Amino acid sequence: MPSELEGAMESLIKVFHRYASKDGVLCRRELRELMENELSNFLRSQKDPAAVDKIMKDLDTNGDGKVDFEEFVSLVVGLSIACEQCYQIHLKKTGKK
Repeated sequence: MPSELEGAMESLIKVFHRYASKDGVLCRRELRELMENELSNFLRSQKDPAAVDKIMKDLDTNGDGKVDFEEFVSLVVGLSIACEQCYQIHLKKTGKK
């Protein structure tokens, strides 16, 4: 039985490949669909209607116009860090450890 962290990693991989094309990368449309379905709260909080385009540009580090799994993981890491910072603020406000 996989650990909680192993399950989380498996989920990331499965979600990525659910939206990726057969060649294992996300085009702009596929990235938008993934974000609309899997990161809808984050996407709704963005004031910029071009947020997905900007995210795509930032993620596409090799400049091929697509997002591979390694590039996608950088989005997940960045969002996870931001969420953890919010979590720490919440803990301080509530006086919990």
